[in-house]
Parts: sequence; structure tokens; C-alpha cells
Amino acid sequence: MSVVHVVSAGEVGGAERMLVDLAAPRATATRAHSVALFTPSDALRALFRDAGLDVDDRGPVREGPLPYLASALGPGDVRWLSGVLERRRATVVHLHTFASQVLGTRAARRAGARVVRTEHSTRVYDDPSCWPFSRWSLRRADAVVFISEHVRAVATARAGRLLAEGAKTSLVYNGVDTARFAPRARGPAPASDERRPVRFVALGRLDRRKGLDLALRALAEVPDAELDVVGAGDERASLEALAGRLGLSTRVRFAGHAGDVRDAIAASDLALSSARQEGLGVALLEAMAMERAVVALPTGGIPEIVRDGATGWLAAERSPEALARAMRSAIAAGAAERRRRGGAARARVVETFSLDAMRAGYEAVYARLERLVAERGASSPP
Repeated sequence: MSVVHVVSAGEVGGAERMLVDLAAPRATATRAHSVALFTPSDALRALFRDAGLDVDDRGPVREGPLPYLASALGPGDVRWLSGVLERRRATVVHLHTFASQVLGTRAARRAGARVVRTEHSTRVYDDPSCWPFSRWSLRRADAVVFISEHVRAVATARAGRLLAEGAKTSLVYNGVDTARFAPRARGPAPASDERRPVRFVALGRLDRRKGLDLALRALAEVPDAELDVVGAGDERASLEALAGRLGLSTRVRFAGHAGDVRDAIAASDLALSSARQEGLGVALLEAMAMERAVVALPTGGIPEIVRDGATGWLAAERSPEALARAMRSAIAAGAAERRRRGGAARARVVETFSLDAMRAGYEAVYARLERLVAERGASSPP
């Protein structure tokens, strides 16, 4: 039985890193997994290939509304993807990104495969320009997986009737490889007569949803802190300009995309999230697995993983001022308390957000759909 994951994306993000952990050959001895890829990003290609995944690559594609419409509604990409599914003998087509939903659903129906959608964020439910396309795909999905209770609640409020059609929804938290993301000390403590600034790390795409502008405005109110920003995206130039206007140029480092974020996490004291929208937060789970407590705005699914007072500090509200207060509290608490909460953060990841739990959750979804195929034959879904 074969699962083909369809990814149409411009950058590396949490959904793509989660897919590597779900579908990597070392984890999937019982079934074949492969990726059908539509991307302009060489970094994303490298992520999948370096992980040893089988990749069918459409080649460099363009991004934007018109290319999306041509890909989703035109004949070329769906014909190519249908051929991939037939050659891979796909039983299940797993869709991970908005741009893959209509395209992947059309191709799956042609190939007689079942459709799984993972809802990595609430974007398609919040954005009126996405919803008509996503709704068409959702109506035809055989299984829908939510990565957090927050995402499930938003989706149910928007599309409860569609999601109530059959027992097709599941909650499967993203998992983290806790052996790979193992604890590492930042380095030797400074001499007693030195006061080292507390270093925060923010990991993720540089787009408006991640709210890095809010992080910079908060940092401007916390003079004894530094920030490493690790990730790529369209907002980098505007964020660098904002940092300059706020007088933060010596306290903020823009590292760009990192194929391996472990060194950046290890160089930090705390992880920082200023997201405006966040389904769950794979990057935060990775930092927590490396015993870094989190300072965050209480956005989306983040309160499901960050427990204020236990594994980090949650701001009282979603504003730069509240985030700055939480950052100052984390600094004032001292290194020993930050380490204590960091240890509790790793324990929480090991207990609730393990790779084994994530893989078992998806395996149950795949197995259910394969039983449907066996019971009804390999004909296309109605």
C-alpha cells in the first residue's frame, strides 16, 4: 500500500519538517511513502532529498494567484500528478498545503485513491480567497486530520456540516524526534563580573502570520536581550528595516534559512514566538525538546504546548507590550528557573508530542482508508 504526499509550497516550514519525520524511510518500513513536489525552492527540495525521501519533482514552478489557478484548475499539473499516482500505485493521497488541495484531490479522484488532508493551520478557514477552493476539496476528502484542538475548533465553526459527514476527522499532534533534538548546553557561563545578555531564538517563515514585527517591537522594550531570527521569507527586508528604525541592529541577527536549526537552538537561552496565527508550532516543539523554555503570545494552538509557569512564559494578551513583559519576567527569573522550565518542556514533548504517537495516529488513518478500498474495490470515490 502506497501513500503519496502532495506538497506545493515556496519555503520550508513546520508542515514540511513534520512530513520528513512522518514519511522518512527509517520510520515507514510497513508501507511506501513518496512526495510529489511543486516548488520554486531548492531548499525545500534539499530537505526532502537529504532525508532520503522518494521525490517526484515537477520542477521549478511559479508562485502567485495566477500560477495557482493554472495549476489547480488547468489540465497540465493534474495530468502529471495523476501519472505519478498511477505509477506509484497510490492508495492514499495525503495533502499538506493549501496549494495542493484542489490539484491533489482532482488527481486522486482520477487515480481512484483516497484523500487525506492535514490541516496544519487555520488559513484556509480564515481567508475568504482560499475558502471556496478549500471547501471543494474538503467536501471530497476521505479523512481530515487536525494538528491541534485550536485548528479543529476553527474548522468546525467554519465547516461543521462538511466535517460531520462520516467519521472522517482525527486529532494527531505533530511529533518531534527527541533523539535528534536532544538537550545541549548553550556554553560556559560568563565570568561572575560579566552579565551576558539573554538570547532568544525565533524560528520559522518570515511572513506576517509569524508576527516577527511584534517580536522586534517587544525586544525594543527589553534592553538586556538579544534575538536570533532563523528563517526565510518575503518580509525579511522590511523586518531588517524595522530593526534599524528601532535601534536594534546590534541586538538582532537575521540568520536566514537553516537546513538544521539545532545549532541555533543550542546557542539560545529561550525560544520566542510572536505569531499572529499558529496551528501548533513545530519549531517550538523542537526547541522544547532541546530543553529551551518558551516565551510566547497565547496564539492559536500554542497554549496547548506551552504551559505558563511550567514550560515557559505566556504573555497575558497578544500585544508587543505583553510579550515584552513576559520576556522581562523570563529574564528576571534567572538562569536556574529557565533551565527548570526547559527540563519540564522536554518532558512534555517526550510525553505528548513524540514521533511514535504521531506516526501511530496517521497509521490508524491510513489503515481505515485502506480497509475502505478493500471493502469497496479500487474504484474512484463517489
